[in-house]
Amino acid sequence: MSAYIHSCFRRSFFSSANMSRKFFVGGNWKMNGSKKVADELLSNLVKGPLDPNVEVLIGVPAIYLDFVKEKAPCNIYVAAQNCYKTEKGAFTGEISPSMLKDIGIDWVILGHSERRQIFQEADTLIAEKVNHALESGLSVVACIGETLEEREAGQTEAVVAKQIKAIKDKICNWQNVVIAYEPVWAIGTGKTASPQQAQDVHKILRKWLADEVNEAVAKTTRIIYGGSVTASNCKELAKECDIDGFLVGGASLKPEFVDIVNANQ
Repeated sequence: MSAYIHSCFRRSFFSSANMSRKFFVGGNWKMNGSKKVADELLSNLVKGPLDPNVEVLIGVPAIYLDFVKEKAPCNIYVAAQNCYKTEKGAFTGEISPSMLKDIGIDWVILGHSERRQIFQEADTLIAEKVNHALESGLSVVACIGETLEEREAGQTEAVVAKQIKAIKDKICNWQNVVIAYEPVWAIGTGKTASPQQAQDVHKILRKWLADEVNEAVAKTTRIIYGGSVTASNCKELAKECDIDGFLVGGASLKPEFVDIVNANQ
């Protein structure tokens, strides 16, 4: 098979395999914002225009969830940035999935590297939180990724496999799960995994799902990339066959977030 024919076959094969996975872009505001800022960010998204073929989500500080939910247009999902593993109890400062559902929130981001690194959340705890959120009717963006030291030690595959296995061991249904691969060394640092580096890990994760869960889950589960995604690098990243979107940090607080949503245009 010639290189040209092989290239055409590869593009055709993966584009058809990817057709069932709708592009997904999440913006994680982290611990930023105010009501005024939220209004400005929502106004920018409403003005757009946003690619109608993309699912868009914004992760909002807990104190502003109700405010943003009331104002966000119906084509933008509003997500919590965290929640706990039980419905209620003596867990000062935590919020539960049932509380999120009570105010109309249907999504939550769990296992973000900052939760893992700063707040020392273990794989098992994150998996338990993912499981309870799903059982409570929330959809989940479940984050995984390696540190710089782990990457340089050649441990990337082992680390992400360990993190995703913890989740797999706790859940039965992957239908409402989006996996976010976030190399810790590329978050808030200005460093970004090259499109090939990101694709390599996404491909590993999809193969892991095929081998350890099943082929259907591997084909339908969206795996998005997070790590200093900007308007200048999003289009190249979006071309990779196993990258189904982005989880965006700092750039989600800027007008360029619209450009990132529209990366496939």
